[in-house]
Amino acid sequence: MSTRRTFLRGAGVTMGLPWLESLAATASTPQRFAALFMGTGISPGGWWAKGEGASMELGESLQPLEPLKTKLNVIDGLFNKAATGQGIHPAMTGNLLSGVPIRKGSIIQGGITIDQMLANRIGQDTLQPSMVLACERAMTGFHETNFSNAYSSHISWQNNDSPVPNEMYPSLAFDSLFENGGSLRNTSVLDRVKDHAVALGGKISSTDKIKLDEYLASVRDVERSIERMRTEKDKAEDRARDAGRPLFTMKRPQDGLPEDIRDHIRLMCDIIALGFQTDKTRVASLLLARDLSALYYPFLGVSKQHHGASHYDTEADYQKIVRFQVTQLAYLAQKLDAMREGENSVLDNSCVLFLSNMWSGTKHDNNKLPVVTIGGLGGKLKTGRALEYADGGDENRKLCSLYLGIMDRMGVELAQFGDARARLKGF
Repeated sequence: MSTRRTFLRGAGVTMGLPWLESLAATASTPQRFAALFMGTGISPGGWWAKGEGASMELGESLQPLEPLKTKLNVIDGLFNKAATGQGIHPAMTGNLLSGVPIRKGSIIQGGITIDQMLANRIGQDTLQPSMVLACERAMTGFHETNFSNAYSSHISWQNNDSPVPNEMYPSLAFDSLFENGGSLRNTSVLDRVKDHAVALGGKISSTDKIKLDEYLASVRDVERSIERMRTEKDKAEDRARDAGRPLFTMKRPQDGLPEDIRDHIRLMCDIIALGFQTDKTRVASLLLARDLSALYYPFLGVSKQHHGASHYDTEADYQKIVRFQVTQLAYLAQKLDAMREGENSVLDNSCVLFLSNMWSGTKHDNNKLPVVTIGGLGGKLKTGRALEYADGGDENRKLCSLYLGIMDRMGVELAQFGDARARLKGF
Protein backbone atom coordinates (compact mmCIF):
# COMPACT_ATOMS: atom_id res chain seq x y z
CA MET A 1 0.00 0.00 0.00
CA SER A 2 1.16 3.51 -0.69
CA THR A 3 0.77 6.43 1.69
CA ARG A 4 -1.28 9.51 1.05
CA ARG A 5 1.20 12.32 1.70
CA THR A 6 0.85 16.03 1.03
CA PHE A 7 3.38 18.03 -0.93
CA LEU A 8 4.18 21.71 -0.89
CA ARG A 9 4.92 23.02 -4.34
CA GLY A 10 6.57 26.15 -5.61
CA ALA A 11 8.56 27.38 -8.57
CA GLY A 12 10.80 24.48 -9.60
CA VAL A 13 10.53 22.64 -6.29
CA THR A 14 8.42 19.92 -4.62
CA MET A 15 8.65 19.45 -0.85
CA GLY A 16 7.19 16.37 0.78
CA LEU A 17 5.61 16.81 4.20
CA PRO A 18 5.84 14.61 7.28
CA TRP A 19 3.02 12.45 8.59
CA LEU A 20 0.19 14.80 9.61
CA GLU A 21 -2.74 13.29 11.51
CA SER A 22 -5.20 15.70 9.91
CA LEU A 23 -4.35 14.34 6.48
CA ALA A 24 -3.35 10.73 7.17
CA ALA A 25 -6.59 9.06 8.25
CA THR A 26 -6.54 6.62 5.34
CA ALA A 27 -2.78 6.34 4.87
CA SER A 28 -0.72 3.28 5.65
CA THR A 29 2.49 3.56 7.62
CA PRO A 30 5.55 2.98 5.43
CA GLN A 31 8.57 0.89 6.37
CA ARG A 32 12.08 2.06 5.60
CA PHE A 33 15.55 0.56 5.35
CA ALA A 34 18.94 2.24 5.60
CA ALA A 35 22.40 0.65 5.49
CA LEU A 36 25.39 2.47 7.00
CA PHE A 37 28.90 1.18 6.33
CA MET A 38 32.28 1.84 7.90
CA GLY A 39 35.27 0.10 6.33
CA THR A 40 38.22 -1.84 7.82
CA GLY A 41 36.59 -3.28 10.92
CA ILE A 42 36.05 -2.21 14.51
CA SER A 43 37.94 -2.36 17.82
CA PRO A 44 37.13 -5.94 18.87
CA GLY A 45 37.71 -5.39 22.57
CA GLY A 46 35.14 -2.62 22.77
CA TRP A 47 32.47 -4.15 20.56
CA TRP A 48 30.11 -6.27 22.66
CA ALA A 49 26.65 -6.32 24.21
CA LYS A 50 25.15 -8.31 27.09
CA GLY A 51 21.62 -8.64 28.41
CA GLU A 52 18.48 -7.25 26.90
CA GLY A 53 16.19 -4.25 26.83
CA ALA A 54 16.84 -1.31 29.10
CA SER A 55 19.28 -3.36 31.19
CA MET A 56 21.50 -4.24 28.22
CA GLU A 57 25.20 -3.53 28.76
CA LEU A 58 27.20 -2.12 25.85
CA GLY A 59 30.93 -2.17 25.21
CA GLU A 60 32.90 1.04 24.84
CA SER A 61 32.49 1.23 21.06
CA LEU A 62 28.72 0.88 21.30
CA GLN A 63 28.22 3.31 24.20
CA PRO A 64 26.84 6.06 21.92
CA LEU A 65 23.83 3.78 21.37
CA GLU A 66 22.96 3.73 25.08
CA PRO A 67 19.75 5.81 24.67
CA LEU A 68 18.56 3.38 22.00
CA LYS A 69 19.10 0.07 23.80
CA THR A 70 15.46 -0.98 23.70
CA LYS A 71 15.32 -0.35 19.95
CA LEU A 72 18.46 -2.09 18.74
CA ASN A 73 19.86 -5.54 18.12
CA VAL A 74 23.59 -6.20 18.43
CA ILE A 75 24.26 -9.30 16.35
CA ASP A 76 27.48 -11.26 16.79
CA GLY A 77 28.91 -14.11 14.73
CA LEU A 78 27.42 -13.54 11.28
CA PHE A 79 29.65 -13.80 8.22
CA ASN A 80 29.60 -13.53 4.46
CA LYS A 81 31.12 -16.78 3.26
CA ALA A 82 31.67 -15.59 -0.32
CA ALA A 83 33.91 -12.83 1.05
CA THR A 84 36.21 -15.14 3.02
CA GLY A 85 39.42 -16.70 1.71
CA GLN A 86 39.54 -14.42 -1.35
CA GLY A 87 42.05 -11.88 -0.10
CA ILE A 88 41.91 -8.70 1.91
CA HIS A 89 39.92 -5.48 1.48
CA PRO A 90 38.03 -5.37 -1.89
CA ALA A 91 37.22 -9.07 -1.74
CA MET A 92 35.81 -8.51 1.74
CA THR A 93 33.62 -5.61 0.67
CA GLY A 94 32.26 -6.00 -2.85
CA ASN A 95 29.49 -8.42 -1.91
CA LEU A 96 28.80 -7.36 1.66
CA LEU A 97 25.16 -6.53 0.94
CA SER A 98 24.62 -9.16 -1.76
CA GLY A 99 26.39 -12.38 -0.75
CA VAL A 100 27.24 -13.02 -4.41
CA PRO A 101 30.82 -14.07 -5.32
CA ILE A 102 32.82 -11.33 -7.04
CA ARG A 103 35.59 -11.76 -9.57
CA LYS A 104 39.13 -10.51 -10.09
CA GLY A 105 40.33 -8.62 -13.13
CA SER A 106 39.10 -5.74 -15.23
CA ILE A 107 35.51 -6.93 -15.58
CA ILE A 108 33.67 -6.36 -12.33
CA GLN A 109 31.00 -8.81 -11.30
CA GLY A 110 28.87 -8.78 -8.21
CA GLY A 111 25.16 -8.92 -7.53
CA ILE A 112 22.17 -6.84 -6.56
CA THR A 113 22.32 -5.65 -2.96
CA ILE A 114 19.56 -5.73 -0.36
CA ASP A 115 18.92 -1.99 -0.61
CA GLN A 116 18.44 -2.11 -4.37
CA MET A 117 16.32 -5.24 -4.17
CA LEU A 118 14.05 -3.34 -1.79
CA ALA A 119 14.16 -0.26 -4.03
CA ASN A 120 13.06 -2.37 -7.01
CA ARG A 121 10.14 -3.85 -5.09
CA ILE A 122 8.88 -0.97 -2.93
CA GLY A 123 10.54 2.01 -4.60
CA GLN A 124 7.65 2.51 -6.99
CA ASP A 125 5.63 3.78 -4.03
CA THR A 126 7.93 6.80 -3.63
CA LEU A 127 9.26 9.50 -5.93
CA GLN A 128 12.86 8.49 -5.24
CA PRO A 129 13.33 4.69 -5.13
CA SER A 130 16.55 4.96 -3.12
CA MET A 131 19.29 7.29 -1.97
CA VAL A 132 22.89 6.13 -2.34
CA LEU A 133 25.17 8.51 -0.47
CA ALA A 134 28.85 8.51 0.46
CA CYS A 135 31.20 10.66 2.50
CA GLU A 136 34.39 9.51 0.78
CA ARG A 137 35.34 9.36 -2.87
CA ALA A 138 35.51 6.09 -4.75
CA MET A 139 38.93 4.74 -5.69
CA THR A 140 40.03 3.80 -9.17
CA GLY A 141 42.39 1.06 -10.32
CA PHE A 142 43.11 -2.28 -8.69
CA HIS A 143 44.17 -3.58 -5.32
CA GLU A 144 47.27 -5.75 -5.02
CA THR A 145 44.93 -8.77 -4.86
CA ASN A 146 43.82 -7.96 -8.46
CA PHE A 147 40.30 -7.08 -7.38
CA SER A 148 38.97 -3.77 -8.62
CA ASN A 149 38.94 -0.95 -6.09
CA ALA A 150 35.33 -0.40 -7.16
CA TYR A 151 34.48 -3.19 -4.73
CA SER A 152 36.00 -1.21 -1.86
CA SER A 153 34.25 2.00 -2.86
CA HIS A 154 30.61 0.99 -3.31
CA ILE A 155 28.25 -0.95 -1.09
CA SER A 156 25.15 -0.57 -3.28
CA TRP A 157 24.86 -2.53 -6.55
CA GLN A 158 21.92 -2.43 -8.95
CA ASN A 159 22.91 -5.60 -10.83
CA ASN A 160 25.86 -7.96 -11.31
CA ASP A 161 28.09 -5.49 -13.11
CA SER A 162 26.95 -2.04 -12.01
CA PRO A 163 27.46 -0.40 -8.64
CA VAL A 164 25.06 2.46 -8.03
CA PRO A 165 26.96 5.76 -8.30
CA ASN A 166 27.57 7.36 -4.91
CA GLU A 167 26.28 10.88 -4.40
CA MET A 168 29.03 12.74 -2.56
CA TYR A 169 27.75 16.29 -2.55
CA PRO A 170 25.13 17.21 0.09
CA SER A 171 23.79 20.01 -2.10
CA LEU A 172 23.02 17.60 -4.95
CA ALA A 173 21.44 15.08 -2.58
CA PHE A 174 19.30 17.88 -1.13
CA ASP A 175 18.24 19.06 -4.59
CA SER A 176 17.28 15.54 -5.60
CA LEU A 177 15.23 15.09 -2.44
CA PHE A 178 13.19 18.25 -3.06
CA GLU A 179 13.21 18.03 -6.87
CA ASN A 180 14.97 21.39 -6.78
CA GLY A 181 16.30 22.53 -10.14
CA GLY A 182 16.34 25.13 -12.84
CA SER A 183 17.42 28.73 -12.63
CA LEU A 184 16.01 29.09 -9.10
CA ARG A 185 18.18 26.29 -7.69
CA ASN A 186 20.09 28.75 -5.51
CA THR A 187 16.90 30.29 -4.10
CA SER A 188 15.53 28.97 -0.81
CA VAL A 189 13.08 26.13 -1.33
CA LEU A 190 11.16 27.31 1.72
CA ASP A 191 10.68 30.77 0.27
CA ARG A 192 9.26 29.22 -2.88
CA VAL A 193 6.69 27.08 -1.05
CA LYS A 194 5.83 29.71 1.59
CA ASP A 195 2.40 30.59 0.21
CA HIS A 196 1.39 26.95 -0.07
CA ALA A 197 2.63 26.28 3.49
CA VAL A 198 0.61 29.22 4.89
CA ALA A 199 -2.53 28.01 3.12
CA LEU A 200 -2.06 24.46 4.42
CA GLY A 201 -1.48 25.72 7.94
CA GLY A 202 -5.01 27.05 8.01
CA LYS A 203 -6.52 23.67 7.16
CA ILE A 204 -4.84 21.36 9.67
CA SER A 205 -5.12 20.85 13.42
CA SER A 206 -3.14 22.92 15.90
CA THR A 207 -1.05 19.87 16.75
CA ASP A 208 -0.23 19.29 13.11
CA LYS A 209 0.49 22.99 12.68
CA ILE A 210 3.17 22.72 15.39
CA LYS A 211 4.60 19.65 13.67
CA LEU A 212 4.59 21.45 10.31
CA ASP A 213 6.39 24.47 11.77
CA GLU A 214 9.01 22.23 13.42
CA TYR A 215 9.58 20.43 10.14
CA LEU A 216 9.98 23.63 8.16
CA ALA A 217 12.43 24.92 10.78
CA SER A 218 14.50 21.73 10.48
CA VAL A 219 14.55 22.06 6.69
CA ARG A 220 15.72 25.66 7.09
CA ASP A 221 18.60 24.51 9.31
CA VAL A 222 19.70 21.96 6.74
CA GLU A 223 19.22 24.42 3.90
CA ARG A 224 21.52 26.99 5.51
CA SER A 225 24.33 24.45 5.58
CA ILE A 226 23.51 23.32 2.06
CA GLU A 227 23.68 26.91 0.78
CA ARG A 228 27.26 27.25 2.07
CA MET A 229 28.27 23.94 0.54
CA ARG A 230 26.59 24.74 -2.75
CA THR A 231 28.68 27.90 -2.98
CA GLU A 232 31.87 25.94 -2.21
CA LYS A 233 31.01 23.36 -4.87
CA ASP A 234 30.45 26.08 -7.47
CA LYS A 235 33.83 27.61 -6.61
CA ALA A 236 35.48 24.19 -6.83
CA GLU A 237 34.02 23.62 -10.28
CA ASP A 238 35.46 26.96 -11.41
CA ARG A 239 38.88 26.01 -9.98
CA ALA A 240 38.82 22.65 -11.72
CA ARG A 241 37.85 24.23 -15.02
CA ASP A 242 40.60 26.85 -14.73
CA ALA A 243 43.14 24.14 -13.88
CA GLY A 244 41.94 21.91 -16.72
CA ARG A 245 41.46 18.90 -14.47
CA PRO A 246 38.45 16.80 -13.39
CA LEU A 247 36.86 17.80 -10.10
CA PHE A 248 37.13 14.27 -8.70
CA THR A 249 40.93 14.38 -8.88
CA MET A 250 41.07 17.22 -6.37
CA LYS A 251 41.26 16.72 -2.62
CA ARG A 252 38.81 18.09 -0.09
CA PRO A 253 38.05 20.94 0.44
CA GLN A 254 39.42 22.03 -2.94
CA ASP A 255 36.87 19.73 -4.59
CA GLY A 256 33.99 21.49 -2.83
CA LEU A 257 33.36 18.77 -0.26
CA PRO A 258 33.17 19.76 3.42
CA GLU A 259 36.63 19.93 4.96
CA ASP A 260 35.33 18.64 8.29
CA ILE A 261 34.02 15.09 7.92
CA ARG A 262 31.68 15.74 10.85
CA ASP A 263 29.78 18.33 8.84
CA HIS A 264 29.65 16.02 5.83
CA ILE A 265 28.28 12.99 7.67
CA ARG A 266 25.73 14.93 9.70
CA LEU A 267 24.29 16.59 6.61
CA MET A 268 24.00 13.28 4.80
CA CYS A 269 22.20 11.83 7.84
CA ASP A 270 19.91 14.87 7.91
CA ILE A 271 19.03 14.33 4.26
CA ILE A 272 18.25 10.64 4.81
CA ALA A 273 16.08 11.57 7.79
CA LEU A 274 14.15 14.14 5.76
CA GLY A 275 13.72 11.63 2.95
CA PHE A 276 12.25 9.06 5.35
CA GLN A 277 10.13 11.57 7.27
CA THR A 278 8.48 12.90 4.12
CA ASP A 279 8.22 9.49 2.42
CA LYS A 280 10.15 10.76 -0.59
CA THR A 281 12.21 7.59 -0.29
CA ARG A 282 12.11 4.47 1.85
CA VAL A 283 15.55 3.06 1.04
CA ALA A 284 18.96 4.59 1.64
CA SER A 285 22.61 3.66 1.99
CA LEU A 286 25.40 5.77 3.41
CA LEU A 287 29.07 4.95 3.07
CA LEU A 288 30.55 6.68 6.12
CA ALA A 289 34.11 5.60 5.37
CA ARG A 290 34.99 3.29 2.51
CA ASP A 291 37.22 0.26 2.71
CA LEU A 292 40.89 1.33 2.60
CA SER A 293 39.61 4.66 3.93
CA ALA A 294 41.91 7.66 3.71
CA LEU A 295 39.82 9.85 6.02
CA TYR A 296 41.52 11.83 8.77
CA TYR A 297 40.02 12.73 12.15
CA PRO A 298 42.14 15.57 13.59
CA PHE A 299 39.31 16.57 15.95
CA LEU A 300 39.80 13.19 17.69
CA GLY A 301 43.49 13.85 18.22
CA VAL A 302 44.32 10.96 15.86
CA SER A 303 47.18 11.53 13.41
CA LYS A 304 46.84 8.33 11.34
CA GLN A 305 44.32 8.03 8.55
CA HIS A 306 41.44 5.61 9.02
CA HIS A 307 42.95 2.62 7.21
CA GLY A 308 46.36 3.02 8.82
CA ALA A 309 44.84 3.27 12.27
CA SER A 310 42.80 0.10 11.68
CA HIS A 311 46.02 -1.91 11.59
CA TYR A 312 46.31 -1.09 15.29
CA ASP A 313 42.74 -1.81 16.27
CA THR A 314 43.61 -2.61 19.89
CA GLU A 315 44.96 0.89 20.44
CA ALA A 316 43.08 3.95 21.65
CA ASP A 317 43.31 5.86 18.36
CA TYR A 318 41.26 3.39 16.40
CA GLN A 319 38.83 2.98 19.26
CA LYS A 320 38.19 6.73 19.00
CA ILE A 321 37.49 6.42 15.26
CA VAL A 322 35.09 3.51 15.72
CA ARG A 323 33.24 5.26 18.53
CA PHE A 324 32.98 8.40 16.40
CA GLN A 325 31.37 6.49 13.54
CA VAL A 326 28.95 4.73 15.91
CA THR A 327 28.05 8.18 17.20
CA GLN A 328 26.97 9.09 13.67
CA LEU A 329 24.74 6.01 13.60
CA ALA A 330 23.24 7.13 16.90
CA TYR A 331 22.69 10.62 15.52
CA LEU A 332 20.65 9.35 12.56
CA ALA A 333 18.68 6.88 14.69
CA GLN A 334 17.83 9.46 17.34
CA LYS A 335 16.82 11.96 14.69
CA LEU A 336 14.43 9.39 13.20
CA ASP A 337 13.16 8.54 16.68
CA ALA A 338 12.25 12.18 17.32
CA MET A 339 9.99 12.22 14.25
CA ARG A 340 6.51 11.22 15.30
CA GLU A 341 4.34 9.13 13.01
CA GLY A 342 1.04 8.40 14.67
CA GLU A 343 1.72 6.56 17.91
CA ASN A 344 5.21 5.55 16.80
CA SER A 345 8.30 7.24 15.46
CA VAL A 346 9.85 7.03 12.01
CA LEU A 347 12.61 4.91 13.61
CA ASP A 348 10.01 2.49 14.99
CA ASN A 349 8.87 1.90 11.41
CA SER A 350 12.40 1.53 10.02
CA CYS A 351 15.40 -0.77 10.09
CA VAL A 352 18.77 0.97 10.18
CA LEU A 353 21.60 -1.51 9.57
CA PHE A 354 25.20 -0.75 10.52
CA LEU A 355 28.07 -3.03 9.54
CA SER A 356 31.69 -3.26 8.48
CA ASN A 357 33.51 -5.56 6.08
CA MET A 358 35.71 -7.17 8.72
CA TRP A 359 35.94 -7.74 12.43
CA SER A 360 39.61 -6.94 12.94
CA GLY A 361 41.65 -4.65 10.72
CA THR A 362 44.84 -5.71 12.45
CA LYS A 363 44.31 -9.32 11.39
CA HIS A 364 42.17 -8.60 8.31
CA ASP A 365 39.74 -11.06 9.85
CA ASN A 366 36.22 -11.28 8.42
CA ASN A 367 35.26 -14.70 9.75
CA LYS A 368 32.62 -12.76 11.63
CA LEU A 369 31.34 -9.22 11.18
CA PRO A 370 30.07 -6.43 13.43
CA VAL A 371 26.35 -5.95 12.81
CA VAL A 372 23.78 -3.71 14.49
CA THR A 373 20.15 -3.07 13.57
CA ILE A 374 18.05 -0.26 15.03
CA GLY A 375 14.30 0.06 14.63
CA GLY A 376 11.39 -2.36 14.71
CA LEU A 377 9.80 -2.17 11.23
CA GLY A 378 6.39 -1.32 12.61
CA GLY A 379 6.52 -3.94 15.35
CA LYS A 380 7.53 -6.76 13.04
CA LEU A 381 11.12 -6.89 14.28
CA LYS A 382 11.81 -7.62 17.93
CA THR A 383 14.47 -5.35 19.42
CA GLY A 384 16.49 -4.81 22.59
CA ARG A 385 18.57 -7.96 22.11
CA ALA A 386 22.17 -9.15 22.01
CA LEU A 387 22.10 -12.06 19.55
CA GLU A 388 24.89 -14.63 19.28
CA TYR A 389 25.51 -16.87 16.27
CA ALA A 390 29.26 -17.52 16.36
CA ASP A 391 28.92 -21.11 17.56
CA GLY A 392 25.86 -22.08 15.55
CA GLY A 393 27.62 -23.52 12.51
CA ASP A 394 28.27 -21.80 9.19
CA GLU A 395 24.88 -22.66 7.70
CA ASN A 396 23.16 -20.88 10.57
CA ARG A 397 25.13 -17.64 10.63
CA LYS A 398 24.84 -16.31 7.10
CA LEU A 399 24.58 -12.57 6.68
CA CYS A 400 22.19 -13.09 3.78
CA SER A 401 19.86 -15.01 6.09
CA LEU A 402 19.58 -11.78 8.06
CA TYR A 403 18.76 -9.92 4.85
CA LEU A 404 16.03 -12.40 3.99
CA GLY A 405 14.47 -11.81 7.40
CA ILE A 406 14.56 -8.04 6.98
CA MET A 407 13.04 -8.20 3.51
CA ASP A 408 10.33 -10.59 4.68
CA ARG A 409 9.21 -8.02 7.23
CA MET A 410 9.10 -5.37 4.52
CA GLY A 411 6.86 -7.46 2.28
CA VAL A 412 9.60 -8.64 -0.09
CA GLU A 413 9.69 -12.43 0.25
CA LEU A 414 12.35 -14.26 -1.76
CA ALA A 415 13.18 -17.94 -2.03
CA GLN A 416 16.89 -17.09 -2.00
CA PHE A 417 19.13 -14.10 -1.63
CA GLY A 418 22.87 -14.36 -2.14
CA ASP A 419 24.04 -17.59 -0.57
CA ALA A 420 21.02 -18.04 1.73
CA ARG A 421 17.70 -19.77 1.41
CA ALA A 422 16.86 -19.99 5.10
CA ARG A 423 15.98 -17.10 7.38
CA LEU A 424 18.19 -16.31 10.35
CA LYS A 425 16.87 -18.26 13.32
CA GLY A 426 15.91 -16.23 16.34
CA PHE A 427 16.05 -12.89 14.57
